[in-house]
Amino acid sequence: MTNLGRARLLALLVPAALLAGAYGSEIWGGLVPCEMCWWQRYAHFAALGFAILAFLLQRMPDRGRSFVWLAALAILTSGGIGAYHAGVEAKIFKGFTQCTATATGGSSADILAQILASPVVRCDQIQWEFLGISMAGWNAIISIGFAVVILWLSLRRPRAAA
Repeated sequence: MTNLGRARLLALLVPAALLAGAYGSEIWGGLVPCEMCWWQRYAHFAALGFAILAFLLQRMPDRGRSFVWLAALAILTSGGIGAYHAGVEAKIFKGFTQCTATATGGSSADILAQILASPVVRCDQIQWEFLGISMAGWNAIISIGFAVVILWLSLRRPRAAA
């Protein structure tokens, strides 16, 4: 497999795995994502779209490589948001002052009931951590690390045959 092929595969697998982990923690772990958690997910969704396009256009090296770069930049964006979110959780940065909740319509009484029944999720409170690092921190570490690896692989020239 070529370096670009490895980069393309990582650009697909990394956001897919991180999104699977996020949704798994929500479904089976009972965690509720805050607003900044969603922002991180949105960037991974974009990365998945770019990675799929990179696979579809792999016969056109320049275009395929461009979509690998876009996927890596989206993964890097999610990592940057994750780093900021981890900083908010650690009280290094100031986060939101309001809580986030969603309502889907109906009368004002229905909307109020939906908001009151929804869980209050604050971006500055850690819901889960491993080795002293929150989910946002792990997303930052993994996303930034793999984005750098993907960019490095996609820019690396193949070795000349001896």
